[in-house]
Amino acid sequence: MKQLASLTRRDFLACAMAAMGTAALAGCGSASSSTGTSSSSNAASASQDTYTLVKDGQLTIASDLANPPLDYTDTSTNQPAGFEVELMQAIGEKLGLTSVYLSPVKFDTIIPTIKQGGTADVGVSNFTITDERKQEIDFTDPYLDSNQGLVTAKTATKTTQDDLNSADVKVAVQAGTTGESWVQENLPNATCVSLDDPVVALTGVQSGLYDAAVADLPVVKYLVNNSFTDCQVSIEIPTGEQYGIVVSKSNPALTSAINDALAQLDEDGTLKDLKTKWFGADL
Repeated sequence: MKQLASLTRRDFLACAMAAMGTAALAGCGSASSSTGTSSSSNAASASQDTYTLVKDGQLTIASDLANPPLDYTDTSTNQPAGFEVELMQAIGEKLGLTSVYLSPVKFDTIIPTIKQGGTADVGVSNFTITDERKQEIDFTDPYLDSNQGLVTAKTATKTTQDDLNSADVKVAVQAGTTGESWVQENLPNATCVSLDDPVVALTGVQSGLYDAAVADLPVVKYLVNNSFTDCQVSIEIPTGEQYGIVVSKSNPALTSAINDALAQLDEDGTLKDLKTKWFGADL
């Protein structure tokens, strides 16, 4: 594979995902300014209330699409792909809706977008459920457990938490994430460098620009195994996180409907099958 330092981010994703051969299961599109109401046609609704949608018949999703194998853009088709993308398609089918991804946005803009309303119905980008975020938006029930991972070069001499908690160390993170919070709290002497996504962070570690990177463990494990093979996960950080789908507080019936769909997908084995397909195990 070509050295990533010479690749654009789009070129990298093309290389990293070519082996997946995954056809995209959700389309890209822009949100309509119209709103409508819909009730679940397949999932048993926990409430008789209807939920609002940006566009009738469509579940409009905001994501950064930068976290393989959870979500990314398959550049061979220019379509969203990954575990979360297939999960959202399955949820949409349970609700009788078509799941449509908007063009990728920065991770730290997604919650404000959902809170404001009118652009997307949900945010899906391996969001860890936290009390702080719950003050702004609602979360569905969790669909995946996770931890954080700290990545260094295989040739690095500083690989432990004590080694890295130093003024001469730079640690790359994705802005607005729990990985960023962990570095700020646990490596206070290091310089925390906030970037757009984990791919950019690991590219910097590979090139020597940064000493380490911290991001969601399923993502960094995949990246070091498939693309950044001269890097390693030096520390698996047991943060005990759970991912949930972001929904506006003004749309509680949609949260309930998605929870019903998630429960059905768990009961019928679809959720387990998706985890096995994308992660090799039922996490």
